[in-house]
Amino acid sequence: MRTIISHIKHFISQNAVMCIAFMAALITVFFVPVDHEYTGYFDFKTLTCLFCVLAVVCALKNINFFYILACKVVELFKTARMSVLALVYITFIGSMLIANDMALLTFLPLGYFVLTTTGKGKYMAFTFIMQNIAANLGGMLTPFGNPQNLYLYSKFEIPNIEFMSIMVIPFLISIALITLCCIIFVRPEALVLPTSKVELSPKKTMLYLVLFALSIAIVFRGIPYWVGLIIIPTVLFAVDRKALKMVDYGLLFTFVFFFIFAGNMARIEVVRNLFSALLNKSTLLFGVLSCQFISNVPSAILLSQFTQNYSDLLVAVNIGGVGTLISSLASLITFREYTKNNPKKTLYYIEMFSVFNFGFLIILTAFVMAV
Repeated sequence: MRTIISHIKHFISQNAVMCIAFMAALITVFFVPVDHEYTGYFDFKTLTCLFCVLAVVCALKNINFFYILACKVVELFKTARMSVLALVYITFIGSMLIANDMALLTFLPLGYFVLTTTGKGKYMAFTFIMQNIAANLGGMLTPFGNPQNLYLYSKFEIPNIEFMSIMVIPFLISIALITLCCIIFVRPEALVLPTSKVELSPKKTMLYLVLFALSIAIVFRGIPYWVGLIIIPTVLFAVDRKALKMVDYGLLFTFVFFFIFAGNMARIEVVRNLFSALLNKSTLLFGVLSCQFISNVPSAILLSQFTQNYSDLLVAVNIGGVGTLISSLASLITFREYTKNNPKKTLYYIEMFSVFNFGFLIILTAFVMAV
């Protein structure tokens, strides 16, 4: 009996976010019984992209791709401050091109390898948090940078130039704040790599990069998501089955439970009426607050039903992506990646995450409201 309880405790400690998401989803089921509309909650494209990218990233890890890439970053930038800045900027730019979730799944492992191979693990939490903030805020400038952008861009048929003009000021402020934080909180310490010779397998590297490109093509809707769901697992099953076992399935289930929670919340009449009343007072402020409790993507979908003020809503669901751990699904990805590698520092991470995220949220919200 003790062994079973011990296993349950271990499972919960290793999958805390997934368990919380499950409980949240379960509670909402009592208010919205399961019916045919549940199938519409799930974004199968997002789940497929997550699975494919996670699997390919695991395969790249297995051939030391990120270790070698981390060595190149250290050789080029030489100090901890410049290396962290480079990692954060890469994530920032990546979120503009391949969406915030995909950018984090791609570049968080790189940050991990840079810091662990140089003995600078003390900067791990800070770097992950800055990469997370960069991913959430970097994607705001383009319609496809964040999932909520794509939804609002399509729903309100926002012209490209107008879209960018709405987001350019908070975008520039975000760059300035992120850069300032990295300069202040990371010292210009020299980075030294341990002596080791690691070589890449050219064939496997090329194969995995092609698979990664396939994942990105799915993100851009260039290829139907089901194609990647067939090709990528099939190839990896033949070449590297270990990569498929290494996939963070707990993260995938976290997304599934979160979709159920968000979908049910949107169908509860009291919730809908409350949001309708609050939006009439301030779309920006209550849009930001909504993100803190039900995340930015569900907030964009829910609140867009009650307002035509798409400019304020667009800004709100982007800057509202920083704040609580559940304000953005991207934040859950970062949390999972950090705690997976540093399970004993979960509380420390949450404390630091909250300080920086709420700091960014308050500054950005105050500045936008003032303008």
